[in-house]
Amino acid sequence: MGEVLLSVHGLSKSFGANPVLRSIDLTIERGRVLALIGPSGSGKTTLLRCLNGLELADGGTINTPGELTLDFTTPPTRSQLNALRDRSGMVFQHYNLFPHKTVLQNVLEGPLVVQRRPRAEATASALELLARVGLSEKTHTYPFQLSGGQQQRVGIVRALALQPQLLLFDEPTSALDPELVGDVLRLIKELAAGGWTMVIATHELEFAREVAHEIAFLDAGTILERGHPSQLLRDPQHERTRQFLHRVLHPF
Repeated sequence: MGEVLLSVHGLSKSFGANPVLRSIDLTIERGRVLALIGPSGSGKTTLLRCLNGLELADGGTINTPGELTLDFTTPPTRSQLNALRDRSGMVFQHYNLFPHKTVLQNVLEGPLVVQRRPRAEATASALELLARVGLSEKTHTYPFQLSGGQQQRVGIVRALALQPQLLLFDEPTSALDPELVGDVLRLIKELAAGGWTMVIATHELEFAREVAHEIAFLDAGTILERGHPSQLLRDPQHERTRQFLHRVLHPF
């Protein structure tokens, strides 16, 4: 087992009387990619939002070894939540770009406002990242002038600009036209090859097979099964996993 970047134990979350996460245990190792698969409503997005501090769990713990432990039996402090958020960057399903800000302004928002980094340093880093994803000519463009694939690439750059230890992707291609999916998936593969630690909620099973070191199958707020992609996708051990994969792989 490699270096543990983040560990989760007994994480639970309900919305009203509806339990969404039920005692989730999870270990995320540095430099590895974990894919989350499962039906809609299984808890994938809520789990990602809890890992980022965008949702507060009702119980359980999130631990970054030797640095930070959040025990959700009591409300975390603002400084604890900020410390958790500083460790991760979130890429959203529907981009969540500021419509009134240019591409460059969107990317700079976190480094300047949240991290209070020097403008010259943050700008140089942002321009380098935008060039890396082929968006150098779009720095002064507004989101409505971009394709969905370009907007999602900006969303990824915005997360990278925070220099996080962990990248969280919430169904990063589900809002894209089919012909735009490949560009975004290729970029995520490049990041994985570069050693970024990632948790990716995705419905792209072939992509998960190629990019992930491990896949976790969620259903009704529970991780029913975890395993290497070649094992879990080919020979799942849980009947519910087998049902899900059959329906996704053989929809007609």
